[in-house]
Amino acid sequence: MSWMKNGLLPYLVLAGLLLAVAVFAPFLTPMDPYEQNLAIALAPPDATHLLGTDRYGRDLLSRVIMGSQTTLCASLGLLVFISVFGSLIGVLCGYHGGRLDTVLMRISDVFLAFPEMVFAIAVAGALGGGLTSAAFALALIGWPKYARVARGLVLPMRTAPFIEAARMAGLGTPRILFDHVVPNIAGPVLVTAALNVGTIIMELAGLSFLGLGAMPPTAEWGAMMNNGRSMLQTAPWVILAPGVAIFLAVAVFNLLGDKLRDVLDVRSK
Repeated sequence: MSWMKNGLLPYLVLAGLLLAVAVFAPFLTPMDPYEQNLAIALAPPDATHLLGTDRYGRDLLSRVIMGSQTTLCASLGLLVFISVFGSLIGVLCGYHGGRLDTVLMRISDVFLAFPEMVFAIAVAGALGGGLTSAAFALALIGWPKYARVARGLVLPMRTAPFIEAARMAGLGTPRILFDHVVPNIAGPVLVTAALNVGTIIMELAGLSFLGLGAMPPTAEWGAMMNNGRSMLQTAPWVILAPGVAIFLAVAVFNLLGDKLRDVLDVRSK
């Protein structure tokens, strides 16, 4: 099978392990990630606390594991929403054209005109911060990418012979879109989404690092890095633990996206 020949399986396994850790995080933490013990604050890694403790004496390994649930689940949930919403907008615009296409594409141009993080910081800040505000800000700036991809794929397809045949057979627009158009654009959209996972993880963690995402005491990788940035020289493990977790998650999903592109994107073959 092509997915085995392209070496996709190892990255699927790694991504699956990350997701499993995120889903079952409450059952995998060796200690309570929110329990404070100032007597062991900033303790270095040892046999009891494998990654050390933070300034409040909380076990960092437990907080990194619990943080995977917040960071990864929020990022993937956001990705699913913007990819589905943006793709549906692109399909409608590409298939119908006309005024609908003009209005919605000009709206997407407005969002694309702003640098992503600058816009997200402004929106999240105006909404008062918090994980929900950060996700909403990233959703506003993220959907146009998928709308553009889907529209570009649908434009040449709407005059294709198999679409004309479906119309002549008496199929309505909804059935044509969901039975014939959507399946034909699913591969490239999935590749785009897979390549975008790492970016969303970094952007969501970045907003939390700036104090505009997850709020204390929620265990979230970006917020944990923000909490430990002043102790980089005195207690580097406080910031290195969540930083390495972000690096590994982004690397795994980026490599997975590259492999999925090799398997699914026929334009690259």
